[in-house]
Amino acid sequence: MPARRPGRGDRGQVAIEFVGTVPLILLLVVAVWECVLIGYAFSLAGNAADEGARAGAVGRSCEEAAAEHISAAWGMYADCAPSGDIYKATVTLKIPVLYPGLNFGEITGTAGAAMEKEKE
Repeated sequence: MPARRPGRGDRGQVAIEFVGTVPLILLLVVAVWECVLIGYAFSLAGNAADEGARAGAVGRSCEEAAAEHISAAWGMYADCAPSGDIYKATVTLKIPVLYPGLNFGEITGTAGAAMEKEKE
């Protein structure tokens, strides 16, 4: 068996490992980012529904209050109506893929607020 020269056997090993793991790391980063966007969309939908229900309960425009803090890229749709003594609001947002504007589904947030009556 021929003698090996020291330091020649592992040449390029780090480069090969780096090239092999970079796509996996990037895929993991994209998956985590998508989870963050979905969580943020749930938070936005719930908050917008809450704001809309509160505004509708006091006689203001539910749709305007729900859309006040949400940009058009989220594709918001609000459905508001009184139901007995409760004003209910349902806000639907599109689920973004990597950034708002490129969408693949919908998230719904619902809320209700007690109707406020004026004193006579």
